[in-house]
Amino acid sequence: MSDNYKSMATRDASRAETQAHLAEGNAVVVTVNISSNLQDVAAEHAAMSGMSFSALFRN
Repeated sequence: MSDNYKSMATRDASRAETQAHLAEGNAVVVTVNISSNLQDVAAEHAAMSGMSFSALFRN
């Protein structure tokens, strides 16, 4: 897909086109800093859902 995001937004691309465009490309590493309290609550929520904190964050 040769469109960039801005041109897709201005031409009212469909949701499917936009999602496909955003999902394409290489993976990049991102570091996110959150408070320990937020991490603890998120990890507890993830465990209650049967997944790890990392899996919850990726979804």
